[in-house]
Amino acid sequence: METPATDEGLPNSNQALEVHISQADKPAMNREPDHPMIDRRKIPADAVETTWAAPDGYAIRRIDWAPSKTAPNETPRGSILFMPGRGDAYEKYLETLEQWHRNGWQVTAADWRGQAGSGRLGNDPVTGHVSDYSVWIDDISAFWAEWKASVPGPHIIAGHSMGGHLVMRAVAERRIDPDAVVLSAPMLGYSRSLLPVPLLHSAARLMARLGDPARPAWKWSEKPGELPVGRIDLLTHDLERYEDELWWREQRPELVLGPGSWRWVERGYASTRGLERAGVLEAVTQPVLLIGASNDKLVNMRAIERAADRLPHGELFELGDEARHEVLREVDPVRDRVMAAIADFLDRTVPKARPKTSPKPAQSDSAVNSKAG
Repeated sequence: METPATDEGLPNSNQALEVHISQADKPAMNREPDHPMIDRRKIPADAVETTWAAPDGYAIRRIDWAPSKTAPNETPRGSILFMPGRGDAYEKYLETLEQWHRNGWQVTAADWRGQAGSGRLGNDPVTGHVSDYSVWIDDISAFWAEWKASVPGPHIIAGHSMGGHLVMRAVAERRIDPDAVVLSAPMLGYSRSLLPVPLLHSAARLMARLGDPARPAWKWSEKPGELPVGRIDLLTHDLERYEDELWWREQRPELVLGPGSWRWVERGYASTRGLERAGVLEAVTQPVLLIGASNDKLVNMRAIERAADRLPHGELFELGDEARHEVLREVDPVRDRVMAAIADFLDRTVPKARPKTSPKPAQSDSAVNSKAG
């Protein structure tokens, strides 16, 4: 069920906030001339933003591309559902989503509850809080069931960072049943530390219990709402794509999200450790492409490598120092390789159906007899 979008702001309260879809109409930035011209600062003409009502009535923002135009006898390529990372918004990935659409896919993306234009679950507008990751697993399970029933297959799910972790968990728990999975820098573990994960998890659990678990787990900047200096060095080498995100935040202030809460951190340890249990990933039957960079300072590349080894049909596409965390928003030479790797993976694992052929007209008896004569 879809509900109308609102223009409500983000109140400083602990109540669920209304979904927010605002309009941005400033000049856009395009890619290099030798690439298809995709406007990263404009909602594509073929895309429509609406909201989806979760089973409990919570409104979650979504964006859907109209079905790709195909020749009369051509079978649709299939459908891709993309889920962004922590503190992310689908606006950052319009270029990738539009590119998939132009390649024949029917494309959808959505917020996670409590992020971007889909309200907040904590005490303030800029702290990313959730009581448990199972809240998001329940949402993606319900969304997937409705989405899958409404779009042509094969059905692909892709996720970035925390979105990649939640997608992997939903697949492992058999809450969703995609035909193939694409994970971009999935958060299968936090960034590497010299301390053992069980100790770090215990420390996070203690911090969540000592005070308000919805309080920020780390400092964002001296001025609330202002991005910290050096943030680009964690995300991408591409200054223009990085500035796209800042532009969208100016146009749509509801997208701004800062640190995660201590509860988010602690539940993240619990959720990632759950995937590390023996037999969990080994039971996944779908083909899974994992994309990561050894230079990533936000997620654990070794955890991604372990997952690729454990998944029966896992494939790893590994980048080096040329990439940072947001591999889908990197400089063209890197991003083009990533997009090509995804296209190759999907072509091999869920190959495009052959065009439908019109049946030949039945021959009359006289025609058959004349041939026989």
